Amino acid sequence: MGKTGTAVMTTSTPAKGTRAVLHCTQSPVMEPTAFKEIQAPHQQVKIREMEIDDIAKIFHLGEQLFQAGSMPNLYRTWDEFEVTELYNSDTENCLVAELDGELIGFALGTTISKSNSAWKYGHLVWLGVDPRCQRLGVAEKLFFRFRGIMRRQGVRMLIVDTQAENLSALRFFRKMGFGNPSQHIYLSLNMGGGSQHARKKTTP
Repeated sequence: MGKTGTAVMTTSTPAKGTRAVLHCTQSPVMEPTAFKEIQAPHQQVKIREMEIDDIAKIFHLGEQLFQAGSMPNLYRTWDEFEVTELYNSDTENCLVAELDGELIGFALGTTISKSNSAWKYGHLVWLGVDPRCQRLGVAEKLFFRFRGIMRRQGVRMLIVDTQAENLSALRFFRKMGFGNPSQHIYLSLNMGGGSQHARKKTTP
């Protein structure tokens, strides 16, 4: 589901994005899953913590999902350093989904603590699922496991970012209980050449 979860890549043109929050102390009522179960009975989607050997697989799957032209991120760029950095700093917050031993999805996140706040925040930075497996409920399974990890770490609120035009992602996150969306437009400046590009940011 590409970035049905969270990710959006930086581009040189203005892009609108939406940030939504979920209070981890709440237990939102979930609608029946909209995903149709199409795998054979013996096939089970397995969610586990990311391992170092998964880095290359996650990166290559993300390359297919998060293309700069069609999937801009509000402020992060998908590359091998992004995956490695999150693995090194937040291993316990990085998950993969497997089906019959093949990596078919991932959720990469982190936690944020602010000096002037007693709250601890969780940020689901990237959520990606192999397009061939998007009707298996993989994104839901990844998210539920990630949310459980955040609760055990004392996170009070989860945050996600996605494109305002990514309606499938917005539907997914609302279904997962996220609300209070605020819109952003980001500005960027190309420091390597003579041309300048802007991405502005607004919060209505």
